[in-house]
Amino acid sequence: RYSPSLAAAEYQARKHVSQRFSRPAASPPVFQIEDLRVDFEQRLVTLQGREVRLTPSEFRLLTLLVQHAGKVLAHAFLLEAVWGAERTGDLQSLRVYMSTLRRKIELDPAHPRYLMTIQSIGYRLQKPQ
Repeated sequence: RYSPSLAAAEYQARKHVSQRFSRPAASPPVFQIEDLRVDFEQRLVTLQGREVRLTPSEFRLLTLLVQHAGKVLAHAFLLEAVWGAERTGDLQSLRVYMSTLRRKIELDPAHPRYLMTIQSIGYRLQKPQ
């Protein structure tokens, strides 16, 4: 028998467990990979020394990707972390945001070096070498 309160409790328990195992490392004050630099203290993103203007949502997406650099982040994880649980099915909006972010932080968005799409799963930001 379906119980809304039981379903909500199960959701919260699963969310708690997933957060315990996916806690990001603390972001360094500055993240840099090749020509891309993210200064978290100043909330400043630069590409080849020029400022890249990001919307608050784009900056939250980039922050998550930096915190998990080198790891694949699932679509649902990104959607929930940036926009909340009610938007976890809005894959098209995520694709638009990621495309826009890629145009802003990649020298050649058609051949990305930093922000990689992992087909049917999510996205990964390359880890600095």
